Amino acid sequence: MTLPLRAAHTYQLSAAELAEIRALMDEAFEGDFSDEDWGHSLGGLHALVRDEKGIAAHGSAIMRRVLHGGRSYRIGYIEAMAVRPDRRRQGLGSRVMAELERVVDGAYEFGALSASDDGAQLYRARGWQLWQGPIEALGPDGVVHLPDEEDSTYLRPAAGRPLPQPPAALLFDWRDGDVL
Repeated sequence: MTLPLRAAHTYQLSAAELAEIRALMDEAFEGDFSDEDWGHSLGGLHALVRDEKGIAAHGSAIMRRVLHGGRSYRIGYIEAMAVRPDRRRQGLGSRVMAELERVVDGAYEFGALSASDDGAQLYRARGWQLWQGPIEALGPDGVVHLPDEEDSTYLRPAAGRPLPQPPAALLFDWRDGDVL
């Protein structure tokens, strides 16, 4: 039996559903999912799969701004992508990503995400491309270089649009906590 996938904007999720998603993040990221990380995942479209135990997989696509080569892009940034440990390697992450990619294709100029080592395999298999240039953020005190993000930031073209290319940096909007 195929488990149903639900897509909903943050405002359409109940307090109980949001608490359940947050609990999944804490479990999936083994306690390494901060309040700032949680805040970054809100305000966009959520895709989630539920089974008899609760939410088994989740991800969200939120809008961010990225500057590159003198142009500002409106992008779909993937956040809070996780599958409950007992449901991993069963295709649920791919189902959630397919829905989020549909959102990116329909609403944004390209998609971006910061991948864990485990997650990178899924994203590469789905056609996401590792960014080969510099990563920066426009911080409160100016431009901040983020070399630690340069081996984990992936992009996906939306609906056949071309992706930005190095050598110019991707300059992300600033946010508290982990910038990417």
